[in-house]
Amino acid sequence: MKNNRKILIGILTVVFAILLAACGKSSEESDAKLENQSQNNNISQNTTDDSSNEDSTENTSNTDKTDTENNDTNEKMDSSNNVPAKAEDSSTHNATVSLKDEYLNKLNETKKEMDEMKPTDSSTFAAKKVEGDRFDVWDGLLNEVYGILKEQLSTEEMDQLKIEQRNWIKYRDNTALEASQKYKGGTQEHLEYVAVLANLTEERCYKLVEGYMK
Repeated sequence: MKNNRKILIGILTVVFAILLAACGKSSEESDAKLENQSQNNNISQNTTDDSSNEDSTENTSNTDKTDTENNDTNEKMDSSNNVPAKAEDSSTHNATVSLKDEYLNKLNETKKEMDEMKPTDSSTFAAKKVEGDRFDVWDGLLNEVYGILKEQLSTEEMDQLKIEQRNWIKYRDNTALEASQKYKGGTQEHLEYVAVLANLTEERCYKLVEGYMK
């Protein structure tokens, strides 16, 4: 009886030992699986993070490149828009200035030519011819300048100039007539009249160009 009990206890001890060994091995395998899974998850996460970082870096690089290209394009557009505007303003300014300078030069050249005109002889008739030609030239230039001012001046400015011009014509004619009276009845009367007309018309040309032309 005692022997049977010992045998039974021995068998139970062996079985219990086997069960403990099996449980320990199962626990180790489970821990190993969990550890491997954790490592795999970490590797996957790191791979995802690296991929995200690369995508973010690439997107940032592309964005910076796009911004740079846009800035360059905007600068070129600004530059291309500004240059013609400045060139146009400069061209317009030069055009208006050169027109005034052109007529001042024209008046100076005409004056030089008129001053060089001499009578063909010492007769009063020859002198009248010279002064008559001078008056015709200056009167023609005066009308030319007046026509340009009609295009340049505003309606209000032109209306004012018309009144001034009518008053000036009266002044010119009266001044020439008064100057000729000292030769009244003589051969010099008409010569003086035409000479004064030419001189005053010359002065008027300069005044209109210098004072009104743009």
